[in-house]
Amino acid sequence: MSCLAGCCASLTCGLCTSVASGITKRSARLGYCGLFGVSLVLSWVLREIGAPLLKQFPWINDSESYSDEWYRTEAVLRVSLGNFLFFAILSLIMIGVKDQNDTRDSWQHGGWMAKIIIWALLIILVFFFPNALTSFYGILSKFGAGFFLLVQVIILLDATHTWNDSWVAKDEQKWYIALLVVSVSCYLAAFVFPGLLFIWFNPSGQDCGLNVFFLVMTMILAFSFAVIALHPKVNGSLLPASVISVYCAFVCYTGLSSEPRDYECNGLNKSKVVTTGTLVVGMLTTVLSVLYSALRAGSSTTFLSPPSSPKSGERTPFLEADELESGNKKNDKEARPVTYSYMFFHMIFALASMYSAMLLSGWTDSAENSDLIDVGWTSVWVRICTEWVTAGLYIWSLVAPLIFPDREF
Repeated sequence: MSCLAGCCASLTCGLCTSVASGITKRSARLGYCGLFGVSLVLSWVLREIGAPLLKQFPWINDSESYSDEWYRTEAVLRVSLGNFLFFAILSLIMIGVKDQNDTRDSWQHGGWMAKIIIWALLIILVFFFPNALTSFYGILSKFGAGFFLLVQVIILLDATHTWNDSWVAKDEQKWYIALLVVSVSCYLAAFVFPGLLFIWFNPSGQDCGLNVFFLVMTMILAFSFAVIALHPKVNGSLLPASVISVYCAFVCYTGLSSEPRDYECNGLNKSKVVTTGTLVVGMLTTVLSVLYSALRAGSSTTFLSPPSSPKSGERTPFLEADELESGNKKNDKEARPVTYSYMFFHMIFALASMYSAMLLSGWTDSAENSDLIDVGWTSVWVRICTEWVTAGLYIWSLVAPLIFPDREF
């Protein structure tokens, strides 16, 4: 039996190594995204079943006043902290990597079995930390998650402008028609969706002035985007304006859906299904944002990318770039520059770990007695402020060239 167990363990390790090697030959970034995805699932699972487990640890269960919700939030914070430490350490190690002759380039793309073991050990280790440390991390995560949301907004703005420029550059009538169809469709959605939200979040017989203000402001912002973008002096386009309008409408909805279930103006009442659906969308948005930020970090015009990165016109596709990075051509005498910033890449994952913790804990390290996820006035105002910051940054991207004509934007 001991021999059989040893063989099974050896085969399992070999299988994990083979799978990790196969993935990273295509793209090292997919491997890191896989670890991040596993941490999200683990956080979610422990939030649901972790309370009885954490009660068994005397250094965690050091007070009789803790509720089950507190234990669930504590489990989320500890998994997030372990994930944050893993990517933060990698980010510090990768500072200053500019070419593939750097030894740390091989660390970025190899040694996956060691990385998986270190990641797992860090996740386990944080469950032995004192409560004061995780409480401090919970406070710190609010700021880190806020910064991640800001980066997410910048990525969205960059993506919409890139999308618009790529279709305009084709200089064909069918692409202009496609631009018009997508823009009109997005604008219809941007106005129809908030109109429907009036039914849910402004029930008759209730004084719901705050919800009405949020919805009316969202519609005013959508109209303002089109007016400013189409102004003759502004170098704007209808497609980015329409996409940002839809995004703002969606963020407004997520904010309103996070209102307490006993709030008379919340038409969702005690709908746990809607809350879970919003959480899933939030998680998918997080993963996609991390993936896109890693892809865009290879451009010389991208936030915090290394100066030695290829120019924007010389970018290689996502998978092809990592094939070049995998070390197949490291025998070249000339140093090949890295195609994205390793430090920035891991920093984004570290911030996303904080954001996922806040998403699962409702932006608080002392959650209310509620089985619902991401519900409370803190969540509401975080999302509404995110909507307004998105609107402000988009308007600034349109008017800044007029205010500073000598600068290149």
